[in-house]
Amino acid sequence: MNEAFVVKPAPLSCLSTTDGALFALRRIYCVARNYADHALEMGHDPGRELPFFFQKNPQNFRSDGLFPYPRQSVDVHHEVELMVGLGIGGRDISTDDALDHVWGYGVALDMTCRDLQAEAKKLGRPWVSAKSFEHSAPCSSIRSAAETRHPQKGAITLDVNGERRQTGDLGQQIWSVAEVISLLSREFELAPGDVVLTGTPSGVGPVQVGDLLEAKIEGVGDLRVEVTASSSPL
Repeated sequence: MNEAFVVKPAPLSCLSTTDGALFALRRIYCVARNYADHALEMGHDPGRELPFFFQKNPQNFRSDGLFPYPRQSVDVHHEVELMVGLGIGGRDISTDDALDHVWGYGVALDMTCRDLQAEAKKLGRPWVSAKSFEHSAPCSSIRSAAETRHPQKGAITLDVNGERRQTGDLGQQIWSVAEVISLLSREFELAPGDVVLTGTPSGVGPVQVGDLLEAKIEGVGDLRVEVTASSSPL
């Protein structure tokens, strides 16, 4: 029996890899406040409380080096993060086994409409508008773990127009990559193509049209992104 779609399926969202193949995206999980200094600058307790997660959409990822400034916000902030791509899924994954589920790593920006996020926090609402808007996740290619190994330490930085804004180290993460994967797998059925953004160090701040953002994670890769004017309506 022939099957037909009542609407045309959306194109598959993919990222490039340094292997020359494509990494098909499934779900995007983001860890909030995973660096103590960033938790402090946002007015929160930096203690080792259980992390909470929010999501972006696969279509939010963009790897052409451009970030169109969203028209719905006047206060968009940069947040540099380690990007972790899963090659194996599962439930109730142990911390000891978690890194075996990782295909590779990259660099991403969790761009945030801070004004919309502040309003959502005040009203006790989700952060969808602030975090999951169009083009909200500029990113690099993904390098396989065979190339990068599994980085436990290494400088993570972001410059805006040549000026250092964010400085941290992967070793400062409150919850390690392995712990984050294990915790996520208790709540969700993880699968190949899932991506985790593991949080940002302190120094987040606003960007403007024309800014050049340069992010780097030692041993993983780098990312250059130009902030451009939006070309689409709200």
